[in-house]
Amino acid sequence: MNEQSLVLIKPDGVRRALVGKIISRFEEAGLKILAMKMLVAEKFLAENHYQLDETWAQNVYAKTKNSYEKDGKKFPYKSALEYGRTIQSWNMKFLCEGPVIALVIEGPHAIEIIRKMIGSTEPRQAPPGTIRGDFAAIESYAVADSKRRVLRNLTHASDSPENARREIALWFKPEEIHSYKSAHDIYLEHVENSKN
Repeated sequence: MNEQSLVLIKPDGVRRALVGKIISRFEEAGLKILAMKMLVAEKFLAENHYQLDETWAQNVYAKTKNSYEKDGKKFPYKSALEYGRTIQSWNMKFLCEGPVIALVIEGPHAIEIIRKMIGSTEPRQAPPGTIRGDFAAIESYAVADSKRRVLRNLTHASDSPENARREIALWFKPEEIHSYKSAHDIYLEHVENSKN
């Protein structure tokens, strides 16, 4: 039942001194940090992290186009692939522009829980109480596009077990990932044992 997820605190989260606040939210929810490091991503790492695939391009194209239309504006890109390539280049540039905190986080349903805690990709749509809703709510697709840059949305989290495995292997060597029992694990074991 336990899952692992890669979480990145992007350069905007590091620069705005939100690292501790973001990490504490995961720990307070009972999730366990198995690995953590600070680094400046090289181009190769950023390119492999933000792989361009057609499904992703169509998804981000549809979301952004919908946001434009909601605001009564014309979307300037003609195809999902054109927009996907643009976003990939902006994502890579942003990821490489300053220090990033990379984490491997584990827990039951970790991928789903972390993504709920982070909030919508577009921070202005993220509800209060989420990381993006609390710390980046003024950021939007329209603002990012008007400045020809990617959304500054503080964090990245794996969106599936398959992507989590791929992303974790990209950012961490196996020996950098640790296994241990947290106080939460010990408590749950005690509860289970007391039932028997």
